[in-house]
Amino acid sequence: MFFLLRMAFWLGLVLILLPGSSSERAPANTVAASDAISAASATVGDLRQFCARQPDACTIGSQVATELGYRAQAGAKTLYEFLSEALGPKQASSIVNGGKSNPFLENASQNTLAPTDLVPAWRGPVAPPRKPAKHSA
Repeated sequence: MFFLLRMAFWLGLVLILLPGSSSERAPANTVAASDAISAASATVGDLRQFCARQPDACTIGSQVATELGYRAQAGAKTLYEFLSEALGPKQASSIVNGGKSNPFLENASQNTLAPTDLVPAWRGPVAPPRKPAKHSA
């Protein structure tokens, strides 16, 4: 649930910062940064007192948020299983058959390199070590 809130916040921030066309400009209302900060802090202070004023709304909201979290978790599990089946290896489902493993299928992908794949990469000739330079004093 917290992930969804963070995603909504960042998506909203990106949408706000995207440049728009000049024909869609809002009227030139100037708001000072200090006014915006004080309004935001007043809103946060008011939200902190919401549960004290409306305890029933907070209780029901908490239950709804919990239920939505469970549903989101179940949906994510379903999506994960679907993607695992759709994008996963096709052999994995046939390897285990009724709880018994098939050794032929387990080793089917081993030893598939061609002899040319096993040849080491070419390396140039090894240069002889350099002799230390003589310094004249």
